[in-house]
Amino acid sequence: MTRLEGQVAFITGAARGQGRAHAIRLAEEGADIIAVDICTDIDSVSYSLGTIEDLEETANLVEKTGRRVIARPADVRDPKGLSKVVDDAVEELGRLDVVVANAGIWSSAKFLDMSESMYTDMIDVQMHGPYNTCRAALPHVVSGGRGGSIIIISSTAGMRGFPNQVHYNMGKHAVVGLMRSLANEFAKDFIRVNTVHPSSVDTKMIQNEAIWSAFAPGVENPGFEDFGDAFTAMNLLPVPWMEPSAIAGAVAWLASDDAKYVTGSCIPVDAGYLGKYN
Repeated sequence: MTRLEGQVAFITGAARGQGRAHAIRLAEEGADIIAVDICTDIDSVSYSLGTIEDLEETANLVEKTGRRVIARPADVRDPKGLSKVVDDAVEELGRLDVVVANAGIWSSAKFLDMSESMYTDMIDVQMHGPYNTCRAALPHVVSGGRGGSIIIISSTAGMRGFPNQVHYNMGKHAVVGLMRSLANEFAKDFIRVNTVHPSSVDTKMIQNEAIWSAFAPGVENPGFEDFGDAFTAMNLLPVPWMEPSAIAGAVAWLASDDAKYVTGSCIPVDAGYLGKYN
């Protein structure tokens, strides 16, 4: 399918995981891609983040679809640096139509034990990051005069509370407010703004020892299997997690004219987690 033929999409956190899946799927739909990622670790995050080599691999995979790609290191916490990358890429590619604010991190601590740096890093990435992304991108989408689609990746944690990750929940709830405000403000320009709310997705963000321990409490040296069983029990569908491509499918739909009248909406892609009775 080529529902985005001739368009340009900007994706944050694109080095691997969901971001890479979004980049590949939107390229397969016909879009040229602007892909950014921090490409360095954050001290308060217990697992390694994407690397410059990962981002280059994303670019290679996009190029294999026949689309153009500009891949650059950029930190969503740095509004000036992010805007510079977007401005330069749009000048080269000629337009901007789709924005996917995807960059995210995960960490965990009890509320009374959480360090200031863990809290601040999370809020800067999860809440200020999407704001900075939209602020850098929207002037280009508006000036194009063709409408567009802004897609912010939230979480089921943006619709329900989880213990031991208050900072994550705060950030994921906050972007729903961002989405609803932007949907109202930019509707006159036919720019649609929505959030996607995945539950567990099979990426490095959940496949690491810290989250295995958090979601398999009481299990000594928990591993992949222990964590998977805990997550399967949370969902209506009998799966522990979803493939990144499943979330990318929802993103591609929201980016396309198939969703041309969808705006201001929270779209769960969660294997039935939010709909489960208990």
